[in-house]
Amino acid sequence: MTKVVKKAEMGELSGKTAIITGASRGIGKAIAECFVKEGAKVAFTYLSSEDRAKALEVELGKGGGVVKGFRSDASQYDDTVILVDDVIAEFGSIDIVVNNAGITRDNLLMRMSEADWDDVMTTNLKSIFNMTKAVQRIMLKQRSGSMINMSSVVGVKGNAGQSNYAASKAGIIGFTKSIALELGSRNIRCNAIAPGFIETEMTGQLDEKVVAEWRNSIPLKRGGTPEDVAQLVLFLASDRSSYITGQVINVDGGMLT
Repeated sequence: MTKVVKKAEMGELSGKTAIITGASRGIGKAIAECFVKEGAKVAFTYLSSEDRAKALEVELGKGGGVVKGFRSDASQYDDTVILVDDVIAEFGSIDIVVNNAGITRDNLLMRMSEADWDDVMTTNLKSIFNMTKAVQRIMLKQRSGSMINMSSVVGVKGNAGQSNYAASKAGIIGFTKSIALELGSRNIRCNAIAPGFIETEMTGQLDEKVVAEWRNSIPLKRGGTPEDVAQLVLFLASDRSSYITGQVINVDGGMLT
């Protein structure tokens, strides 16, 4: 059953416009739902399925939210510039960017192809360069903005069989800190989030015994939910975090403690 996301009369993000990449499911969808509920106008990106994008527009807009999907290839800088211009034409400002799109191509290094490495680095890391470079000109004119980049505990700690993914997510951390230093004087903030084991549709396909072992290894003895991550994204997008920039915050139930 589809839930109706009702827009708040005066939410924490009222009057703000957000771009969210990778919003069709899991963590990204939870972020979009949370932002709509808190009064933000939400622009999300898609590449292939226009039907799915239209369905998401309808679903997120049922409670009165303002939501629009934009076709864009995040790996192409020129596409991203056009996206930013289109969002400005539609909504008038861009106050928040959530770089959430990401893929995995897991394998041991001895079996990993060059294409596996390149695909992950392009989708996970280069796309954030593209979006940040394209949107900074808008935020510089506004002298305000919040950028939130989705890293991972794998980018903090590393993981065997995920060297490409770990490198891309560690790169996001270095990039985030550098942009925070570059743009802080213009009141533009940039932070990263490092989720741990978050239970989504993808993890639902895993063997239940494996999932149980993961849960048991976490101090809080459960996997996280997409909503756990979305609440932190909301905080970093809102004025409540106005003195926080250049930080990496783990949402992992104590996994890396």
